[in-house]
Amino acid sequence: MVVLVDTGILLRFVNRAEPEHVIIRRAVRALTARGDALVTSPQNVAEFWNVCTRPASARGGYGLSIEPTYQRLRLLERAFPVLSETAASYAVWKNLVLANGVKGTKAHDARLVALMKTHGITEVLTLNESDFLRFAGINVLTPSSIISTPPDAAPA
Repeated sequence: MVVLVDTGILLRFVNRAEPEHVIIRRAVRALTARGDALVTSPQNVAEFWNVCTRPASARGGYGLSIEPTYQRLRLLERAFPVLSETAASYAVWKNLVLANGVKGTKAHDARLVALMKTHGITEVLTLNESDFLRFAGINVLTPSSIISTPPDAAPA
């Protein structure tokens, strides 16, 4: 199965100082051990870059310069291939925002779901479960749901 990895997972995957770092690493290992392919999106990478290079004094910023951010990005690209965006994703996104009454920043979540649907992906690994619950056909995985799942059972 292919699983889209959300931005919060990417950020904590490469930052050992984050409290969720260990459980995220364990969840990623568990998913790959069961044969899942983990991927990410151009939007997630852009959000990752934004947070890493945002000043530490700003909300959630890591305050990193370009070079350490780029090194972290290279690590992520090796671990999680970046999907390509297509023109078809736009049409799917437009239908999703209209059908689901999406407003404000939630339009970004709809864009991820549109990309997932365009690529035939139904699973997302995220720390923000509620961001994806409104979208039919999307199975939301969290690191804690992966770790608490017995090794021979797929998460719900």
